[in-house]
Amino acid sequence: MAIEVGNVLEGRVTGVKPFGAFVALPEGKSGMVHISEVSNEYVQDINTVLHDGDAVKVQVINIAPDGKIALSIKRLLPPAPRQPRSDRGPRPGGPRQNGPREGGHFGNSRGGGRPPREGGRGPARDAAPRVWQPKAPAKSDNLSFEDMMSRFKSQSEEKMADLDHETNNRRGGPVFWWCGNAHGQERNQNACKI
Repeated sequence: MAIEVGNVLEGRVTGVKPFGAFVALPEGKSGMVHISEVSNEYVQDINTVLHDGDAVKVQVINIAPDGKIALSIKRLLPPAPRQPRSDRGPRPGGPRQNGPREGGHFGNSRGGGRPPREGGRGPARDAAPRVWQPKAPAKSDNLSFEDMMSRFKSQSEEKMADLDHETNNRRGGPVFWWCGNAHGQERNQNACKI
């Protein structure tokens, strides 16, 4: 019988390493059972489960192009029964149902649904959907092209400074100071006289 993926074979453990066990198979071949494929339970030390000379029943799960045979003992075991998690209490407000809670709202609302918004953040859910509208262009006051480019550059530099400041504060990285000098904006803390 040729060894193919999915075959169930009898074998004998020939060596145990921290990462798995080597198993002698029929036809003089050998394969390896990775530590994660030994049991349904977590295995800290494979030596507590397998020993040299143990007879084992294995399933072939992969045959690599170089001829290495991956085996599993776990796939032949019945699935471990799932135990309920006792470290958690019941959900606030009872078990979650599919669909909205009281008041037509989804999510974790302790003590029932909240009333619809009145002048609060954003529109109420049953209001007409908001559609994005572009901002009206700022008045150019008949500026020249160079003046418009200069305005764009300064606004862009301000936005980039804000982005850099926010990004570096989140990452815990350096904070750069923006200080003006005769040549424009310098992105250098040493240029600032604080």
